[in-house]
Amino acid sequence: MTVNDYKKRFLDQLPAFYDETERLNLFNMAMEFALKYSKADVVLNGNESILIENQQKIDEVFNRLQDNEPIQYITQQANFFGYDFKVSPATLIPRPETEELVDWILTEMKKQPQKKWQVLDIGTGTGCIPITIKKEFPLAIVSAIDVSVEALKIAKQNAVNLQAEVTFIQQDILQTEGLDAYDIIISNPPYVRNLEKAEINENVLQHEPHLALFVDDNDPLIFYRKITQLAHKSLNENGMLFFEINQYLGNEMKEMVSKYFKSIELKKDFIANDRMMKADFPIK
Repeated sequence: MTVNDYKKRFLDQLPAFYDETERLNLFNMAMEFALKYSKADVVLNGNESILIENQQKIDEVFNRLQDNEPIQYITQQANFFGYDFKVSPATLIPRPETEELVDWILTEMKKQPQKKWQVLDIGTGTGCIPITIKKEFPLAIVSAIDVSVEALKIAKQNAVNLQAEVTFIQQDILQTEGLDAYDIIISNPPYVRNLEKAEINENVLQHEPHLALFVDDNDPLIFYRKITQLAHKSLNENGMLFFEINQYLGNEMKEMVSKYFKSIELKKDFIANDRMMKADFPIK
């Protein structure tokens, strides 16, 4: 089969839950994964016959896509902030909204470019947040916590691959009594309520780790409350707390966090949903 034969197969035979643009993107990602082809290479080499071993790799991608498996788990790779991160079913796939959160944090850090910021990420998953911060702001001293041993293996591997010095700690934040002192604490904890599952894509429900996604409807702020309480005690003077949040719970978040911090800022993501929060000036 040629490159163009596979293009036709992806466009014509992938299930209907992928629209035409998605099918083309998935085809290009499959070609990059199997053949190391850029989009330009795909066009230039459209009539090239593909070696049998590479056909087998592409066929595996195609078959797994038919089962609605995310392409990032198939290729074991996701791009975040211009860096390639290893992912696995033990970790969430990094999202563009989280890139926006990291951009906001870096903007604040760069206001003091010579400061050796002490930074902690709670619930790190792939390590995309702390590793990116360390890459973009090398002076920072960066640590990260996760309850999942398997997720931490992936995060540590990413730190090695991207040559980023980050300290990783296996810890259940809900059972944590105190933290060391930090200038910035960040968390993108589980925040999707069970009642919102109907809004979640099937490939996410079927394949991404529910431990990192869902919270009980009766107490959806359980992680935020605990982290806010810990941050209130452990942040240095002029320290900042950053969250990625549930788009429907911005007001509830402001009410809860305002018990511990004087200044709270909500920020919308690229599709105009309340998605990020910054809190500073702890109430003493």
